[in-house]
Amino acid sequence: MRLSRFFIDAPLSLGEHELPEAQAHYISRVLRMTEGDAVQLFDGSGQEFLGALAEVGKKRVTVRIDEQFAGQPESPLSIHLGQGLSRGERMDWAIQKATELGVNEITPIFSERCEVRLKDERADKRLLHWRQVAVSACEQCGRSRVPVIHPPVLLADWLKQTEADLKLVLHPVAEPLVSHARPASLAFLIGPEGGLSEAEVEQAKAGGFHAARLGPRVLRTETAPVVALAVAQQLWGDF
Repeated sequence: MRLSRFFIDAPLSLGEHELPEAQAHYISRVLRMTEGDAVQLFDGSGQEFLGALAEVGKKRVTVRIDEQFAGQPESPLSIHLGQGLSRGERMDWAIQKATELGVNEITPIFSERCEVRLKDERADKRLLHWRQVAVSACEQCGRSRVPVIHPPVLLADWLKQTEADLKLVLHPVAEPLVSHARPASLAFLIGPEGGLSEAEVEQAKAGGFHAARLGPRVLRTETAPVVALAVAQQLWGDF
């Protein structure tokens, strides 16, 4: 039987720990777990922790950790995804699947054809939501490190600040990914629902990005990162 696995946003070690309120509520009120139930925890350090619930109350849940071991290794290919902002579940899907596919950093990007507008409190709430999407994906797929979800930025700013051995912008008229030599780090730029404008593609090229295509068909904004990351991991990562 598969162990219930939870991310704890605090350093873990052997011994007894009180779980944060959100995880405590989920364990006690949603999953209805009881004292003695086995759990597996991770704190984003790359380590995994095995233990059992020592106390399960309405407001307090503690766990006794008895074993610590190295978690799932990360891909040798470090990937930073610049994802054009899209509406509703499309952005959640892109972040969830990018996390499952081993991306290290994700930056939501405001571009010319972006239809999403985020300001102040709403932007903060969306960022927290996206980070929780990534955490949940890690809990499901077995990753021991949670990718960094950066606050949304303008495309021009992301192009200036992003460093990688190979920087690619997806474009339907370009050389395929396989034409590039193996990099140690990779930056991928993917447009929003309306795609990137030609001016933005040229702006990316001027910033050191190479145009790359995934095939003859135009992919949706939430499909493109899944395909791009899977191909990159197959060529240069851990697939």
